[in-house]
Amino acid sequence: MGGFLKSSVAKKYAMALSGLFLVLFLAQHFIINITSVFSPDVFNEISHYMGTNFLVQAIVQPILIFAVVFHFIMGFVLEIINGKARKISYSKFNGGANSSWMSRNMLFSGAVTLAFLGLHFYDFWFPEIAHKYLESHPEDTTRYFGELVAKFQSPVRTGLYVVSFIFLILHLLHGFASSFQSVGFNNKYSKGLKGFTVAFAIVVPLGFIFIALFHYINNA
Repeated sequence: MGGFLKSSVAKKYAMALSGLFLVLFLAQHFIINITSVFSPDVFNEISHYMGTNFLVQAIVQPILIFAVVFHFIMGFVLEIINGKARKISYSKFNGGANSSWMSRNMLFSGAVTLAFLGLHFYDFWFPEIAHKYLESHPEDTTRYFGELVAKFQSPVRTGLYVVSFIFLILHLLHGFASSFQSVGFNNKYSKGLKGFTVAFAIVVPLGFIFIALFHYINNA
């Protein structure tokens, strides 16, 4: 039992750390993308730097991909472990009275978010890799804004982005705060941190929704 508990705690700790790393990436990604609303030139400049910087491409990017895969696989593993640990079933258990919808449906909201990441990779990452390494194109430092805007010409694709970020809000509302709890952050600053995680979980995904709708409306 002790070995199982230790292993389970270690998995939760590792998952929490990977989640916090992904939150940092989400914030950085939002900061870059929001510039597309105010200055196409700045967006192109930052995107070109991120797309050609050796450290970003050779170190940060592989770590990011690993963190995404690890985080979601670990979510499924922990769900299986927790399911096996439930030896007593409560016929009158009222899940809603003991936990929030977000906490009881983390796998569902996470799966929707993962599906969105697949779409996002298909829209942006795979074409970027093909452009840089498979196709013979002259260097163009101004192409990024046009490629971004082109993806939001379709109401269907824009709608998928909006729905996906709504589910990301639900995922973050529970996951962001619980990540700090999993790594043992529990002190006098916990209440303020909780408020920050809630604000982040709502504001940043809504910011991405605003970006998508902004470019769709301006292309209509």
